[in-house]
Amino acid sequence: MKSDLMLRLKRIEGQVRGIERMVDEDRYCVDILVQISAIKNALHQVALALLESHTRGCVADAISSHNGGEQKIDELMDVIRKFTKG
Repeated sequence: MKSDLMLRLKRIEGQVRGIERMVDEDRYCVDILVQISAIKNALHQVALALLESHTRGCVADAISSHNGGEQKIDELMDVIRKFTKG
């Protein structure tokens, strides 16, 4: 999973550099906005993958071992609230 996330983040980094060039070249605003939207969606997918990994790993382990499960669920819910707020 880590390698997949790193690959996705490298692609996003490249997209951001592309937007920097577009702004520098005074490209059409709508084209820049389309690229920004693509980056937002890509970051959203990275965040969802991390949420899933955390839930299936840390949270599930804490629940099954009866060691801090409620605390991990509370932590997860706080993260979900922050993630869905913006």
